[in-house]
Amino acid sequence: MDQRIVIGIDGGGSYTRVMAADPSGRVLAYSQGGPANAHKDPDAVRHVRQAIEAALREAKRSEADVAAIVAGVAGLDRDEDRPWADALIDLPGMRGEKLAVNDARIAQAGALRGQPGIIAIAGTGSIVYGVDESGEQRNNYQFRHYAYAAARHLAYDAVFRIVAGEYAAEDETFVRQVLAYWEAPDTGYLGGLAKDGFRRDRQACDRSFGLMAPLVTEAAETGSPLAASVCRTAAEQLATGVRLIGAGFADQAVDVALIGGVARCRYMRRHLVRALGQPTMQPRRYTVVEPAFSPAAGAVLMAFRLSGMAVTANMERQLADSPHSRTLA
Repeated sequence: MDQRIVIGIDGGGSYTRVMAADPSGRVLAYSQGGPANAHKDPDAVRHVRQAIEAALREAKRSEADVAAIVAGVAGLDRDEDRPWADALIDLPGMRGEKLAVNDARIAQAGALRGQPGIIAIAGTGSIVYGVDESGEQRNNYQFRHYAYAAARHLAYDAVFRIVAGEYAAEDETFVRQVLAYWEAPDTGYLGGLAKDGFRRDRQACDRSFGLMAPLVTEAAETGSPLAASVCRTAAEQLATGVRLIGAGFADQAVDVALIGGVARCRYMRRHLVRALGQPTMQPRRYTVVEPAFSPAAGAVLMAFRLSGMAVTANMERQLADSPHSRTLA
């Protein structure tokens, strides 16, 4: 009996998701752990190792059975990040292949099944990333472009505008919701909290603002002009990032997949599609497509190829049978 497995890891800034599959593509195990970004959590290695151990126990396999492991890691942006990212998957008893990449790489591999195209990620973080027809990888950071479209960015922008008085009577319901979220009796009190940095350290503050984001996207959907303006601005910045990456593609038709809770919410998706459809001097058509697989499943697909296994249609069908292969937000 073939005991080999491959492991795919989606190591994010909030969670680590580990998926183990056999050579047929069947998912044998799935586990979840704490953050994998060592820049933000000093226990990142422990979180990832524990999640891998849990997946191995569920799959009834050992480290020696792992033919390949691919980890997409948030925060792996520079060469100096390589040592700590490699340490996440440096399993003592494993003799198979190992690869740590930025988490955008596995998201693209999953969403577009390893085919050329672009992903726009907006959730806990924000990045636009693409792989062109020649296999060259690009992201908007290389252009020194950043789309302020992550969850916390929407909330920060909305709060700043409220404190600045940049809202109308139609925004009153949304403003009341924001005040209730921050337990502020009025906008003056909210302004005092803002002036004091919300009396929290930066990471705690970012987390609180990130959790507020659904208020913004829901208010945009129900007609708040302020919330709608915040979301449209973020969507337009994502669209600019997509075009920056798309400028290097040979084909005029480029697929774009949206990843993350912000990018995939109804209001943001609708306006991003609209923004990408606006005529420009760039001769390309961008089609927003539904992602095929989750980032964790994308890491599994990459691990198959890293181990030397050719990915077949049957393997993809087996992989798709797992509900964890379709968890995208």
